[in-house]
Amino acid sequence: MNKPLRRIAIFCGILMLALMVRTNYLQYVRADDLNTRDENRRIRIERYAHERGDIIVDGKAVTGSVETDGSDFKYKRVWKDGPLWAPVTGYSSQAFDSSQLESLEDGILTGNDDQLFFNRTLSMFTGDKKQGGNVVTTLNGDAQRAAFKGLGDKKGSVVALDPKSGAILALASTPSYDPSVFAGNSNKDSEARQKLLKDKDKPMLNRALRETYPPGSTFKVVTAAAALENGLYDDIDAKTESPLPWILPQTDRELQNEGNIPCKDASLREALRWSCNTVFGKVSDDLGNQKMIEQTDKFGFNEEVFTPVRADASIYPEDNRPQNAMAGIGQASNRATPLQMAMVASAIANDGKLMQPYMVAERQAPNLDPVYTHEPEELSRAVSGENAQKLQQMMETVVKDGTGTNAQIPGVTVGGKTGTAQHGLNNSEKPYAWFISYAKTDNGSPVAVAVVVEDGNANRDDISGGGLAAPIARDVMKAVIDSKK
Repeated sequence: MNKPLRRIAIFCGILMLALMVRTNYLQYVRADDLNTRDENRRIRIERYAHERGDIIVDGKAVTGSVETDGSDFKYKRVWKDGPLWAPVTGYSSQAFDSSQLESLEDGILTGNDDQLFFNRTLSMFTGDKKQGGNVVTTLNGDAQRAAFKGLGDKKGSVVALDPKSGAILALASTPSYDPSVFAGNSNKDSEARQKLLKDKDKPMLNRALRETYPPGSTFKVVTAAAALENGLYDDIDAKTESPLPWILPQTDRELQNEGNIPCKDASLREALRWSCNTVFGKVSDDLGNQKMIEQTDKFGFNEEVFTPVRADASIYPEDNRPQNAMAGIGQASNRATPLQMAMVASAIANDGKLMQPYMVAERQAPNLDPVYTHEPEELSRAVSGENAQKLQQMMETVVKDGTGTNAQIPGVTVGGKTGTAQHGLNNSEKPYAWFISYAKTDNGSPVAVAVVVEDGNANRDDISGGGLAAPIARDVMKAVIDSKK
């Protein structure tokens, strides 16, 4: 071969090698990046080229798919009673991607997940059209409807858990929204989404998982747990060393109690029954900030929680003495999600064992065969069994003849704690009404609940955990108990 031909051959060989390198780089190195780029419309077209699998509650689909006209997206997502289930499912939109379960379980719902490889391979030989799998949730439909009915037109949230497994039974956030109104890719869908995003009441905010509130007096259950776990007090009926008035440390400010209640040297049981700020503020100060943080960590504070949808971390902060005392009664920089406070009630109801919250019970192939079944998992030992039972006695006193009598259910033992959380500069805003609780039957505790209500329309003096939140918790617990009969 003469020299010019050899040079041309070498040059062509280099070009072929470069082409092979480039092709392999795009197919194997950049593939995931290119597939997930917003500009890659083909991926979204393929996602909606066939009917999406469903999200299941109580054995029935709460989602569906319908054919679209005049679009290169063949199907779009629809919901059955969208506002009821949006806090659980999230949305799936041709134009605006997806969120929550619709996003996290997208592989199963589209049929693209590796768990469905066998089904996809089989369909290639049978000629069956591609189908998505189903996601079976832990939600209890009756409890979810009771939560939404109780919240009504008020801002707020409800979370209900099965203490024994961690299964989420209700997850409500109001006001809510209908994901169907922007599930397509038309101008109308875009306008509907913009309207929701601009709404001052934030209907697309999942208050159950993504909003943190001062937990108010519901947090006194955690402070009582810290007192028992650290040996500050053993007997819940013995007098505490709690003078009245009690001055916040390093200040000349008296910590006030609400109303004329018997708080001087009150026992832990009586202090919880009447929600004595002075007793629990002093307990938090006596224990110190580090021990309070250690106890809150055992209940799940200071870390994000995955259900699998991510919940914001609830925070018990490192702080100075006066702020730590206020944090011990659920104020100052103490912040908690409704999910977190449901976890507190759940751990106490489950004799101190905190289970990992979850809302996906099973993933199904298109033929309904399970490809994944969740196994309950212990998250932590929040308190000892002995101390959990002492806390149960205290919470049951609150409901029997304390501030939480509105949560009573005939024939059922209920434990609970009310809370009215101050917020705003110098307590300038209307308070939040809280209630946490659990119910006991002959078979143990099937449900624990947390409720928070932001009722900006109520008179300030009418806002209380016992008045606004406890009746909602009662109805949710009753719905769970009745559904098991």
